[in-house]
Amino acid sequence: MTGRLVVLASGSGSNLQALIDAAAEGRLDAEIVAVYVNRRGAFARTRADEHGIPQEFVPMRPFLDAATDDRAGREAYDRDLADRIATHRPDAIVCAGWMHLFTRAFLDRVGVPVVNLHPALPGEFPGAHAIDDAWAAHLDHGLARTGVMVHLVPDEGVDDGPVLRTGEVPIRPDDTRETLEGRIHELEHHLLVEAVGELIGS
Repeated sequence: MTGRLVVLASGSGSNLQALIDAAAEGRLDAEIVAVYVNRRGAFARTRADEHGIPQEFVPMRPFLDAATDDRAGREAYDRDLADRIATHRPDAIVCAGWMHLFTRAFLDRVGVPVVNLHPALPGEFPGAHAIDDAWAAHLDHGLARTGVMVHLVPDEGVDDGPVLRTGEVPIRPDDTRETLEGRIHELEHHLLVEAVGELIGS
């Protein structure tokens, strides 16, 4: 049975596009039923529109402004987002460049696996600047490889959930920061499709 996916993105949505293409080409037995973004200008919205996928911008700022502190605002946002997602009855939620750490208010509410993609190997360079951190480690200490992992998000930890897929990316002598990032993204697209396909049984 075709799996139902909700995709969350904050930026260009190249990993969303990889999922769209894989589904269209029959490499992934899935339907992307909705896309949510938390940044108004995220190009992921355009990608969704071009393929007739419902998309919605859900900003966090109103929730933070209405709350007594940041934690309460984040939890209110997470509950609201979880409720919106639930209307689409997904089999899995895919964070494809989603720049927001979930609280238990989201994770305990959604009731389906949450998948995240991170441009580093397990235990290395957690957080939003993994590629920059790997490049700095290469320049400063001769780091010869970095990588990509796809993992589940069971709790509020940062890029440390159960791993579904990993792959190494060598850092070549003639690399620039940009060429390294390009190869990381290529591997991301491949591993994400594989991991999601296995998770939903396609």
